[in-house]
Amino acid sequence: MSAAPRKKRGLVAVPGSMELSRAKTRATAVGGGKKGRSYRPLPTRFRHDGFEYRQIVREHNAAIYEQRWTGCADSSVCYEVIRIRRREGFQIGARLVEAAEIYPNSEAWGVDGWTVLTRDAAFEKRREIYR
Repeated sequence: MSAAPRKKRGLVAVPGSMELSRAKTRATAVGGGKKGRSYRPLPTRFRHDGFEYRQIVREHNAAIYEQRWTGCADSSVCYEVIRIRRREGFQIGARLVEAAEIYPNSEAWGVDGWTVLTRDAAFEKRREIYR
């Protein structure tokens, strides 16, 4: 036995519904606890200062990036081991900058970031950071 086909229903106007949609506000970075906040993740690939970076592993708040110099065809490879930090969102004038994970800057190198020459050394450094 087959059931009768269902009819599609058209749009229905609900009195006052337009008024409700105007009452909505835009989302902001203000409010909520840190637990519920989401952060824009670090990119898995990017270029910076003539180098290409590719994330090869990420566990919790640590990552290893392969670093290649783009200046020659036969470039050598190094590895950067980083401790991932987060920054809260903020506003500059009318522009909202979203909360995001951040790669260590040069001032944090040696504290939150290290450059090593081999893949094995990179994994060893990652283990050392999180013992």
